[in-house]
Parts: sequence; structure tokens; C-alpha cells
Amino acid sequence: MTRHLFLSRLVAGLGLIFCGALTCHAAHAADSATRQAQRAAFQKAYAAAEKGGDAWRPLAANLKTYPLYPWLEAASLEHDLRSIDTAQVRRYLKRYPDLVPARDLRHNFLSELARRKDWTNFLTLYRSGMGDSLTCYALQARLARGETLHWKDLSELWKDPSLPSSCNPIQEWAHTHGLLTRERLWQRIDRAVTAGRGNTVASLARWLVGDDQAQAEHLAQALRQPQAAVKAAANWPDNARNRHAATLAMIRVARRDSDQADHWWPILHKHFRFSATQVHHIRAAMALYVATDFSDDAIARLTALPAAAQTGTTRAWRVRVALAKRNWPAAIEALDALTPEQKQEGEWRYLRARVLEQLGNTHTAHLLYVEQARHATYYGFLAADRANLPYAICPRRFDGDSAEEQTLLHRPALDRAFELFAVGLLRDARRVWNRALEGTSARMHQLAANLAWQRGWYDRAIRTFSYGHLKQMYKLRFPLARQDGVNAQAIDAGIDPAWAYAIIRAESAWMPDARSGADARGLMQLLPSTAKLVSRRQNIAYDGDLYDPRTNIALGTHYLAHMAARYGGAPYLATAAYNAGPSRVDEWLADRGSLPPDLFVATIPFHETRTYVMRVLAYSVIYDWRLNGNAVALDQRMPHFGHAYTPPDASTPRKTVACPASSGAVASTKKPD
Repeated sequence: MTRHLFLSRLVAGLGLIFCGALTCHAAHAADSATRQAQRAAFQKAYAAAEKGGDAWRPLAANLKTYPLYPWLEAASLEHDLRSIDTAQVRRYLKRYPDLVPARDLRHNFLSELARRKDWTNFLTLYRSGMGDSLTCYALQARLARGETLHWKDLSELWKDPSLPSSCNPIQEWAHTHGLLTRERLWQRIDRAVTAGRGNTVASLARWLVGDDQAQAEHLAQALRQPQAAVKAAANWPDNARNRHAATLAMIRVARRDSDQADHWWPILHKHFRFSATQVHHIRAAMALYVATDFSDDAIARLTALPAAAQTGTTRAWRVRVALAKRNWPAAIEALDALTPEQKQEGEWRYLRARVLEQLGNTHTAHLLYVEQARHATYYGFLAADRANLPYAICPRRFDGDSAEEQTLLHRPALDRAFELFAVGLLRDARRVWNRALEGTSARMHQLAANLAWQRGWYDRAIRTFSYGHLKQMYKLRFPLARQDGVNAQAIDAGIDPAWAYAIIRAESAWMPDARSGADARGLMQLLPSTAKLVSRRQNIAYDGDLYDPRTNIALGTHYLAHMAARYGGAPYLATAAYNAGPSRVDEWLADRGSLPPDLFVATIPFHETRTYVMRVLAYSVIYDWRLNGNAVALDQRMPHFGHAYTPPDASTPRKTVACPASSGAVASTKKPD
């Protein structure tokens, strides 16, 4: 659990009530001081509790009425799981049955009892609905005491395409006792194939016999080793499941090696009686992954796909390849071939205008730019630049209500959530927050999120105000968080603060404890290896804690500066490198670096990176506006590759930001608060 204590982020206490009387302020000051003292005492006691034993108790002598007191004993018990007995756990669960640490303790101690094979105590503490792993341990416990299982005991588990290792003994027992019929095995294999779980398919195949076993093994191979599967498939019997396996393998090979797909497709097409749908899926995949390589025949292959084989993705890539080739007639044909729904999307409306402009139809292009410029999005900002219009950002203020806020603040669960945030137990803070607001109205969620924002808990507001008209709550959705030193750190690194803010917003949505599956950590999602490299290069103190906001921002902004220097300072290229790695960006530039920057971004092969760059650039405009009242033009942040770029400063000319009259808001260039 992340334990960094974000004391610098605290506001003046929880349970804040705004009133005018001096006595009210004095009472609040006293309450705030008490809470601050309790937090400091809790932090010391919690550090001791995490080491196990009872050393925390003297440190918590005055905390028994503090909302987080139950977390202390739970931390101690969690540390001592291997040595505590069931009675200790049961006493804790009886005192705090509904709290998050009680649920965690029950879950973790049940896993410990399973390790001990103490099935009697396991069953006394077990509750249904605690996940597949504990469900299977419960079934093991029943078998251990001599019970016989029936199919109804396994039927819900059987619907999952992948099960934890604790379920292996149950599956073995079910097979030995004749519960895993051929029909049931194929039901789960089919689910696993749909979910792409090749290991599950391979595991289940061993319980089939004859042709069934061979067909299941072919499906597993198609998922796990598609290149080997397409080579072997020409020798498989032509039946429905083998055709399915060959289809899966061909699609996966097309994604990895289009030349190999082209080689094997005529052979397999001749060998198997594929359905029309299977042929369409294979041909679409082959054309699509030729397109992502921008091969010379990509446009022709995408155009030749029959309508039934077309997907939204193949239609989109037909446009992207035409743009990359600067084949404007082909681009307009590809834009015309988009679905009606796609044609209404901002990306394609902007790109249609760009292509029409290249074809000389400047009047229609201008009209499209004007329409698109009404939106505060990446393509809206680009369109405003092309049409020489102000940026259309229409902020709304959140209307709070002190009486409703007081009602919320008197909810013990929400009070605990705010305290957990204040002492740095962020994961538990989010879990308690969700439970505290479960079943409440949207208005209550918004009021709570506004209160969280006031306390520096920004991700709650970002999540809450990201829908419909709530997106116009820019102050809440794009926090400045000056206490974390973003401005100073960015300036020290030599980059634009608005860009640094935008990266933080896109990477972590201001969750200081964010951690990705690739082990990127903290606000700017740095890998530990990258952080070490930057700390040595820049002589920045780093003790391994990437969850500390200031440390993370110091390292992240200097890493951004390093990426920017590699690409002449260009934020859009450095942003792409931050996401996909510089080697990928170097490849793309070698192939398409001469494209205008907006078209280069539109042809980035990776969907994740492409949308990430667009998001960061749009956020940079919004943050620039929040910091300076107006914003540097987006096209200035996107210099042609090879052209020098100088980060903006206070003297840099900025575009006017105004709200279109039809929105119902008054046009304004005033710096937002």
C-alpha cells in the first residue's frame, strides 16, 4: 500500500463550515487543529502498526474517536497474518463488520487459512461472493470434510474464461468424477477462445479425446502460436472448429507479419471451406495491417474490400493512408466512404476540410473549419487556427450549496474517505468514497467531488465532471495544483508549464498513486528505471519514491525536456515519444516526417499514441488558458519536423479565448480563476 503522506496538500481541516461569526471561525480553527494533531498521531501509529505487534497502541492512545482508528489494528493484523489466530480476526470483524479494512482482513486471512489448510476455520469465516480464488478454496474445504460436489456448485465458475490456480484441484476432481462432460468442456473452451485465453483452451483440451482434443489444441495454438498454426493448418481436416482456428491464426499473423499472411492465405483459402464471414474477417485484417505499414498497395487493398468486409477501422485507415501518401483525390473518396456516424465525428470533419483545402475548395473548407471551431477539442482548436478564429472555451461554474455540503460532511463514511486521503492512504480513500456515495444522487456526487477538489483530491472531480455539460467545469477538471510545484519545476526544466500540466492530466488524472501494468508510477507515470536515469543525469535527489508529487514532477519534467530536445523542442513529437518511446517516433519520422504536423499526428499507427497526443495537445491549450487567460495557438505547438521550437513564456502572443454567442454564455478573455 502506498504510504506517502501528502501533508502539503491538506486544506484547513475537514468538516469545514463557512460562516461569518467570529465564534464559528474560532471553533473551526480549534476543530482543524485537533484534526491536524490526530492525523500526525495516526501517521506515527500507522507506521508502527505496519510492522506488526502492539507497539502502535501507546501511540494511538488518544485516537480512539478518530475515524481511522480501526485501520491501525487492521494494519498490525495484516502484517502478522502468518502468526495470528482466528479468534483475533473474528473479534476485529465483529467490531468493524462493514469497514474496508475488515473486508480486506477477512479476504487475506481466508487465503492464509487456505495455505494452512485449516478448512474448519476457513468455512466459519467464508462468505460467498468473495472472488473465484476463495470460492474454489471453499469448495476444497467442503471436499476436505467429505462432502460431494454437484454441477450447481461449479456452474458459475465455469462461465469464467480463466480461473485462478486455487481452482485447479476442483477442476481435477470434477473431471475425475465425471462432471466435465464433452458439452461442458466445449462450452468453456468456446468462452475462452472468445476471450483470447489460449492457456485455458490448452488446459481443457487434455480432457477431450480423439478429434475433439486435436481441434481444441488447434484453437489453443492459433491463440498462442499463430505463425506455427497457419503453417500447420494446411494439414488439418476441414471442419468447423479447424476453420475457426485457422481464421484466428490468420488474423493474428496478419497483425504481426503481413508478408507471411499474404503467403499463407491462398494456401489456406484453397484448403478450407471458409464461410463468407470468415473470409471477410481475414481479408479485412490483411488489408488493415498492410495499411498500418503504409505499403504502396494499401489504398488499393482497402478500397477493394467488399462492403461486408469493411469495418469502421478499415474505412478510417483508408483515409489515413491516403493522407500519408498525400493522395488528395483518394483521400476525399475515402472520406466519402466513411459511415454516416463517422462523418459526423470531429476528426473526419476537420480532415475533410484539410483535404478540400488541398484540392482548392477553400470556401467549403472554411465553412467546415468554422463549424468545427465551436468545439473545445484538439480538432476544434486546429480548425480555429485554420480559420483564424478565437478558441471556443465556455466555462461553467459549479453552484455549491453549504447546507447540502454540511449534510455530506456529516456522513461518517465520507468523513473517513477524506481522512484517508489526507493521511495518504489513497487506495482505501477511493474505495471508501465509492461506498459512501453508493446510491446517492448525481447532485450529491457532484457536491462531494467539489468538496474533494477543495481539499486537493482532484481525481474525484475529474471523474465526476467528465460527462455532458459537466465537461465545461474546467476549473474542476483541470486543476492547477500549485502546491505541487508544477510551474516552477517545468520552468526549471525549460519546458512550457501548460504542457507539463497536460501530461500529468493525461497520464494520471492527478492520482498521485497511479500505477500502470508496465509499472509506470505517480503523476507523470515514470518507470523506476527512467527515474533513476534522469536523477543521475540531472542530479535530482531520488530515493525510489515516485509517488511523492514533487519528486515525480521534477523527474518527469526533465524527462519531457530530454524528449523535447531530441525533436527540436516540438511538444507533439516529444509527447508521442513519451507515450510510445523515441525509437518508434524516429521510425515514423523517417517514413512520414515531411507531412504537415496535423497530418503526421493523424497517421500515427498506434491508436493509443495518436489519441494520447491529441489529448495532451488539447489539454495544453486549456491549461495555457487557465494559467494565462488566453492560449498559445495550437499550430504554434506543432512546428514542422526539423524547425526549431521555443517554449512560450509570458511575452508570447496568445490567441483570444471566447465563448460563441449561441452557447448562451458571454464571450470573455478574462483569466479564469
